[in-house]
Amino acid sequence: MNQTNDQELTVQDKVVVSMDYVLRVDGEAIEKTEPGHPVQFIQGLGQIIPGLEREMYGMRVGESKDVDVTAQDGYGILDEEAYAEIPREEFPDDIPLEPGVEILLRDDEGDEQEAYIISVTDGIVHLNLNHPLAGNDLSFTVKVVALREASEEELLHEHVHHD
Repeated sequence: MNQTNDQELTVQDKVVVSMDYVLRVDGEAIEKTEPGHPVQFIQGLGQIIPGLEREMYGMRVGESKDVDVTAQDGYGILDEEAYAEIPREEFPDDIPLEPGVEILLRDDEGDEQEAYIISVTDGIVHLNLNHPLAGNDLSFTVKVVALREASEEELLHEHVHHD
């Protein structure tokens, strides 16, 4: 791989970005990276939400930025039809069926989808199939902590390989 001084490299397609961030919803910090443990992704592959990925282009190592992302460019608008009711007996006994619990559903074709339990009443489990942050505008404070060219193997596999 052709090594490039990371001070000369900018966030662009096929670059591995190491980024610290704080995510706020309605002014409240709800998620952040831990010191020394940045999130890593390959720019341009859609591995982070579209509105944030678009705003990252051109940033350099050490640069910070505040980015506001609309719900539509984040986790999507709230789909009022993305709810399900499933009989209790269809769930294994070892799953705690309590409000807020995240479960993974698998359809007949083997496709998986996350869901969150809203309530359990009369033997029916009520599920929300929306992402928990769907419908929310998001505010990020991001800092690029490292950049490097993605390896051919990482591009082929479409994810960052860790040493």
